[in-house]
Amino acid sequence: MRAFFLRFLGGRLRTVLTVSFALVAALTVGLNALVVSRVINDYLASAETERVARDMKLAETFYQLKLDEIAAISHRLVLDQWVVENFPAAAQGDPKAIQIIDRQITNKIIILALGGTHLIAVLDTQGELVIGKVLWPNGTLSSALTNGHFGDLPIVRTVLDTGEPQAATEIIPKEFLAQVGLDNQAFIPLLETPLAAPEPFDPREGTAGLALVGVSPLRNESGRLMGAVLSAYMFNNDYTLVDRIKEVAGIDTVTIFLGDLRVSTNVTDETGRRAIGTRLSQAVRKVVLERGEEYVGRAFVVKEWYITRYEPLRDHKGNVVGILYVGAREAAFRSLVHSFNQRVALIAVICILLAVVVAVPIGYVITRPVSELVEAHCRVAAGDMSVRVQPYGNGELALLGRSFNTMVERLRRTQQELLHKEKLASMGQLAAGVAHELNNPLGTIMLFADALHRELPPEDPHRSDLEMILKEANRAKKIVADLLNFARQQEMLAQDTDLHALLDQSVESVRYQPTFAEIQIIRQYDPRIHLIRADPAQLQQVFVNLLNNAAEAIEGPGTITITTRALNGQVEISISDTGCGIPEEHMDKLFTPFFTTKPPGKGTGLGLSIVYGIVKMHRGQITVQSEVGKGTTFTITLPGEWVERTECPRVPSGEMIV
Repeated sequence: MRAFFLRFLGGRLRTVLTVSFALVAALTVGLNALVVSRVINDYLASAETERVARDMKLAETFYQLKLDEIAAISHRLVLDQWVVENFPAAAQGDPKAIQIIDRQITNKIIILALGGTHLIAVLDTQGELVIGKVLWPNGTLSSALTNGHFGDLPIVRTVLDTGEPQAATEIIPKEFLAQVGLDNQAFIPLLETPLAAPEPFDPREGTAGLALVGVSPLRNESGRLMGAVLSAYMFNNDYTLVDRIKEVAGIDTVTIFLGDLRVSTNVTDETGRRAIGTRLSQAVRKVVLERGEEYVGRAFVVKEWYITRYEPLRDHKGNVVGILYVGAREAAFRSLVHSFNQRVALIAVICILLAVVVAVPIGYVITRPVSELVEAHCRVAAGDMSVRVQPYGNGELALLGRSFNTMVERLRRTQQELLHKEKLASMGQLAAGVAHELNNPLGTIMLFADALHRELPPEDPHRSDLEMILKEANRAKKIVADLLNFARQQEMLAQDTDLHALLDQSVESVRYQPTFAEIQIIRQYDPRIHLIRADPAQLQQVFVNLLNNAAEAIEGPGTITITTRALNGQVEISISDTGCGIPEEHMDKLFTPFFTTKPPGKGTGLGLSIVYGIVKMHRGQITVQSEVGKGTTFTITLPGEWVERTECPRVPSGEMIV
């Protein structure tokens, strides 16, 4: 098997890619059948969790709105001027004052939008009932209630003691409900429930009422506490809120528990009746009621499975007194499983077909640049440095193509530089030997020629011949000196050098020559540049040579521009002329020793070779740009840090010298 795979991977790249695409598709089909059930279950769990979390947020919102409504009723009554003014008389039993407050209570209680079991009671400072009303679930309003004591109800006692309003979910014991006729409404017989705890969480379950209660302190105009107003909405056997939440929010089931007893719910049992009186499972009770934490999980509720969420309800002191529950039917999500399974086979077939259709052109697109690169590498190996590849797009293969082109270009340049350096080294050795061999005979010739010249009388006809010998010998001596300079390029003494001062000296050394008579020299110096590390003598030789070449290239009036520029860690010096320019065919030979375009006897062809060598000794670069008929620019780039000039340069930027 291993040998087979090695043989396969070692085959043609296009074949490997095509087969690999098809293999990936086949593996995808096989693995899809194994993982699809896990994917569906994960999706189901996530969707169910999100659904129930949303349901609980909506239920909590409705619950809080109802609590705010209850608190607002008591708050509005304590601010009602009729209630405040008539309360002292009503507390003394004045029928007229009681009637006025009763009318204000009626006005508040009948405007409740959702209905349900409501109680409004006006109490004195001892918690005695002064006047109260009950609104029954069927919309019936009780007569005025004037007897009862609520001072021992914890939330009422807190308000009367602190003078601060309170609103919370509270348990109202049977003895308080009996005073206003709500004890029968609150009564719920406890039904035996599987998985429930042996004993109820709260011993008052079944007789006490769970209610949203809002209590506000009642004060006279001077701010003295006169009593309190209690407003309550009781959940026991009242389904107004849970049905409203289900209808408006689209929640499957909602339940409100007093302790672990269902007191208000729209969950139905096997007979279709509301499951009032059933109790919470012991596992959920431990988490929510005993530990006061939220419970989320899958649970079997009455007759089917639900994904449930339970939140603890707390009274005004923070004690857990009940639970708010929402549940989503699990069956609603199961229908997605069948739909997903039907699509598995279709997806598998489409994947295989797409792999076959796409594999062939993609394989060609991928292998084409690779094949071109292989061919180009073979040509480079054979010595062809002109080969280039075409990059396709912006991906890795295009990057590889561009890198290959860059590599070949650098190889070509490196090859040219190595050849040039080798040629320079060979020429340098030859020049040194020739110069030393010629110096002695030239010295002898000049010595004897000068002696003969001095001895001959002025009218001697041979005197002109001796002058010609001396002139040509001096020219030969200059050529020998150039050869020695060319041979000694490796010697450099680097020191801190004022670049602009060096350029000024170079200009001054040539400006009075006849070739510069009609030439304007413009200096454009970067004021940031001051000192650089260089050999000033050799660098001046470079500048003088380039200036002389620029002047000789100009026939008649013209301009030479010297420009300096500070770069990142480098200094750039450009010398431009408006001369005749250099033909394209001569550009590659400019720095070759003994190459010159000047007439015989006008130049040795060593000037630019020496310039090139000096720049390279300074670890710099020299480039040429030229256009025939328009001029030439030599640009020298020297490495190293430059020091910013602190004083004004000697020649301001742009000064013109004629």
